[in-house]
Amino acid sequence: MEHTSEIQRSREDHVVSLREKICYGLGDSACNVVYGLCSTLLTFFYTDYVGVSAALVGIIFLITRVFDGVSDIIMGFITDRTKSKYGKARPWILWMAVPYAVTFVLLFLIPANAPVMVQAVYIFVTYNLVNTVVYTALNLPYSTMASLITRDQKSRTSTQAIRIFCGPMGKMVVTVSTIPLVQAFGNTQQSWIIVSIIFAVIALVLLLVCFFNIEERVVIEAAKTEKVSVGRSLKALFSNQYWAICLGLWGFMVMMSTVTGTIETYYCKYILGNEALYSPIYAAELIAQSIVVLIVPQFVLRFGKRNLTLAGILLVIVAQFVWMSNPMSVTVAMVSAVLRGIGVAPLWACVFPMIADCAEFGQWKTHVRQDGMIFSAASVGSKLGGGLASAGIGLLMDSVGYDGLAAVQNADAMAMIKAICMYAPIIFSVIIVILCLLYKLDKLYPQVIADLKKRDEQGIL
Repeated sequence: MEHTSEIQRSREDHVVSLREKICYGLGDSACNVVYGLCSTLLTFFYTDYVGVSAALVGIIFLITRVFDGVSDIIMGFITDRTKSKYGKARPWILWMAVPYAVTFVLLFLIPANAPVMVQAVYIFVTYNLVNTVVYTALNLPYSTMASLITRDQKSRTSTQAIRIFCGPMGKMVVTVSTIPLVQAFGNTQQSWIIVSIIFAVIALVLLLVCFFNIEERVVIEAAKTEKVSVGRSLKALFSNQYWAICLGLWGFMVMMSTVTGTIETYYCKYILGNEALYSPIYAAELIAQSIVVLIVPQFVLRFGKRNLTLAGILLVIVAQFVWMSNPMSVTVAMVSAVLRGIGVAPLWACVFPMIADCAEFGQWKTHVRQDGMIFSAASVGSKLGGGLASAGIGLLMDSVGYDGLAAVQNADAMAMIKAICMYAPIIFSVIIVILCLLYKLDKLYPQVIADLKKRDEQGIL
């Protein structure tokens, strides 16, 4: 029995191969097909190609995110209680691959000439089907794998770094190529449908590659984890102060990403006068982010995840002031985008390993192991963050008379687009700085893992 435990501990501390890291990362590339479009260009599609008001789209997105947050909690319970030969999280990648591809295309099949109420119902139903049901059942277990592939902190961080490199690359392919592809296929709603089918097939293939090349290794014996009530799970969750901080970090990170990715489309079209500029500007940010993400793990053990994140976010603030120095310059916009990409990279690289560390801390503090709940509840912050950002943009733009079908916008709408683009990232960055200052788990983590290994030897959580 003791020999078996030693073998299991060895598997849990496994140094993940580069091949497995890349294949795991490709899963996030696939996930970012939906996330990339939903958080950036989907609002633009509904307002400027279908003619739905920005406020209506924003409200639907916000309401959906509330349902989405609830589904995350439910999926967390389901994931923690899933039993299969593939593990508890990994099989969901296989089970959801085809539904994910199919429902993604449905987003763009909205009847263009239908009454507003019919369009609103269609958006609400399909957006909920994609995000609340399918994406949650796919991405939540996928994210939970971060704490199940290995317990080795360095290997865990590098695995997540490659994931966060692959994720933005998938998002970049979608966001940067969509407008040119749509224009190449005729610049109509039908063009969007064709492009969505292409992306859906690519995502399906990537998910299958991910599933067949990764493995769950951190296995907590059933005798230690069974019969944990919902009440006890929630009590353990809410007593984990670092989970609450990570919830905020993930939430405001997604808010900033959603605002930037969405409003820059309008900024390029109406302020800079050329919507095609969106592709190179946004690509500059994502390329810079992706490169730096790969470098971050080399400095994690020396400086800590919190400190790297803090330094990066301060650079984001600098980037925004650079852009404000000459908001009509495409060159300055590109420089600002690169600086912003470098600045957000440490947070993107570290937030998922930080949440995985929270799962270890929660077990150490409460004697309850709840990987699925930790990730699902933290993802509520990201879902609400994305929903609030989308709704906020829609309501603010609608309040100043924005009309997606108009060739020229009024002065108030133009001013609002500029204000959101310049100031929103600064507001979110200041909040993230405050949260970083409250996060102190990096120093405590080695002791947490040492204590958990001793408990494991004693057969207790």
